[in-house]
Amino acid sequence: MRHVSLLALLAGTAVLAACSSEPAETTEAPDTQAAAQSAPDTTEANIAETPAAPDLTVLAEVIDADWRDSGRDRDQWRHPQETLEFFEVDPSGTIVEIWPGGGWYTDVIAPWVNANGGQYVAAHFDPESESQYRQRSRASFEDHVADTAVYGDVMTVSFNSDTALDLDAGSVDTVLTFRNIHNWMARGFAERAFADFHTVLRPGGVLGVVEHRLPSTREQDPGAPSGYVQQAYVIALAEEAGFEFVGASEINANPADTADHPLGVWTLPPVRRNPSADSELAADFDSAVYEAIGESDRMTLMFRKPAASE
Repeated sequence: MRHVSLLALLAGTAVLAACSSEPAETTEAPDTQAAAQSAPDTTEANIAETPAAPDLTVLAEVIDADWRDSGRDRDQWRHPQETLEFFEVDPSGTIVEIWPGGGWYTDVIAPWVNANGGQYVAAHFDPESESQYRQRSRASFEDHVADTAVYGDVMTVSFNSDTALDLDAGSVDTVLTFRNIHNWMARGFAERAFADFHTVLRPGGVLGVVEHRLPSTREQDPGAPSGYVQQAYVIALAEEAGFEFVGASEINANPADTADHPLGVWTLPPVRRNPSADSELAADFDSAVYEAIGESDRMTLMFRKPAASE
């Protein structure tokens, strides 16, 4: 076996004027000073103001936007702002996310990029795939990003083991992949994937990687059946494709993850896979143990395509 050396607006509240309660029989001229004192205070300071819409050119405001409410609890494990800042993502450029799944990171990246005049590209499953799961996943993603007011004009292309990344060479500023490399290893096209990324990136472009991390003391299975990959293995894959390793961050590290779970990384949240009732694992399996660990320990790696060809 060859060892490779080689991620509503709140409506403003209208202030109603109070009706006069002056007795009907009085014929005296109204006391204008008293009326002024008793009238509702409609000064600017006392009128409820409509909150300003979020400034989507600012990453922090996108992360706090209301369309992220259902996924915000995962920020503690995924650290989207810190991760994108570490990758030095320029939102005015062309940003490709590989296999965005249901769009968790898309909810952050696409609105931010759109507001800054860039182009977000989703490299998703082939809509003509023989897999019904992949067909449904692609269709669901496209429905998810259909609101152009939020996401802009999302460009979606196909990418899988049979389909190279269909973008012009040197046309992309940043390629991002979150927790996907083990899937490409399992399907035997990880090397080709990295080569595709290198091809579409412009000279000086960035590849940002987040992946479940296997301790360096463990043997790396080329098929990554546990879902975990050694950091050195990923660096070797990227360098063999022609990338320069820029650096690593511990932003997404989780020291509590031992990476040796009975059902692989999928034992942990958010998948929370359980053994079947008739499995030998079922008797001693305690899901609370894995819930307490949280999401996986992850490497966060930045690579760059050399600015000039050697």
